Amino acid sequence: MGRSSGVALRRAAISPWGMKLPLRLAPLCLGFAALAFALPSAPAGEATPLNPSGFVIRRGTNLSHWLSQDFGWQPRSQWITEKDFQFIAEAGFDHVRLPIDEKELWREDGSQNEEAFALMLRAIGWARAHQLRVIVDLHTIRTHHFNAANEGGHNTLFTDPKAQEAFFDLWRQLSARLRAQPVDAVAYEIMNEPVADDHEQWNRLVAGAHAVIRKMEPDRVLIIGSNRWQIPPTLPFLKVPAGDRNIILSTHTYAPFLFTHYTANWAPTKVYQGKVRYPGPVVTEKEFAKLTKSDPRGELKDLIGTARDNWGPERIAQELAPAIQRARELGLQLYCGEFGCLPTVPRKDRLAYYRDIVAVMESNGMAWANWEYKGDFGVYEWRDPKQTEWKPDQELLDIMLAGAKKK
Repeated sequence: MGRSSGVALRRAAISPWGMKLPLRLAPLCLGFAALAFALPSAPAGEATPLNPSGFVIRRGTNLSHWLSQDFGWQPRSQWITEKDFQFIAEAGFDHVRLPIDEKELWREDGSQNEEAFALMLRAIGWARAHQLRVIVDLHTIRTHHFNAANEGGHNTLFTDPKAQEAFFDLWRQLSARLRAQPVDAVAYEIMNEPVADDHEQWNRLVAGAHAVIRKMEPDRVLIIGSNRWQIPPTLPFLKVPAGDRNIILSTHTYAPFLFTHYTANWAPTKVYQGKVRYPGPVVTEKEFAKLTKSDPRGELKDLIGTARDNWGPERIAQELAPAIQRARELGLQLYCGEFGCLPTVPRKDRLAYYRDIVAVMESNGMAWANWEYKGDFGVYEWRDPKQTEWKPDQELLDIMLAGAKKK
């Protein structure tokens, strides 16, 4: 997610769970809040139950702004190279999530951009050479963007049969190019952060995409998230194709938003320039009152609604509880494909946040991939004002990957 990638202004509707929810979800959320701390923990660090195809993931990172949302920060040939895959593997990650966009891989006329497809295949080859698994994530398509309202367009995918058939055809083409890859090395994420008006619209599309892919690849592992930006409270509404064990469920979280997106110039919460903290309440009651007073139309209400909560491991566990519970009910692995916090917050608070959220996920048997490797949230970041020198944030990496280093 990050800049324009799933959290930006698209979160113009955030609840205590991460977004504004229909009233019919309120009782569900209250129920999960009550049972959040009673959830039995899975053994720390385990990514179980394993799918039959043996696609095993525990800790990963997102290769953003390369074949998806390319802002031109560097030429593609320099942004990610084989050396990055080597570094990622040596750091302790076991997989990468590779976001791809339709507009990057297909031209307007529908023809394939061979240069981009070749780069995708090269990336998979680099990953396999360094024993990294890959999740190919169809991040945005021309008829659907998780932040459509702020990208100057609107989504037609859920209402236009032609758009749906075109979406299925993208997967037919991707399968044709990728089906030779071993099923224990490469998985597909059907689509990133769907935003349908009704959960059933997404459920029908999931069923259709699942049927299309399974006709071509019966054993490929599929990553499937829920409607409304894949946030935890909507996962119980996802209709998971029955009897298919080669599925991993996915959720995303950037809560508490006022903290994780502190002063982000693309988010409406940028108006707040006061102090933020973690753990504990993100802002004081006095700061919260001042912030809400400066928001007479209530445009920030949903984005800042959890800022006064007592944030820490228990509150993070409460945030993730609906997804954890649903995955356990279905006996499927749960994956947090995106989470992160900007470096604009106090350094010690940022490190504490990453330490806690990773610990909560791993204690509940969740696999994860941080947003992102390079970029605003990056663990491999710019270290000079001219933004020309890149260096790893080794302290942050050590905190995130402590579980991997215990082996």
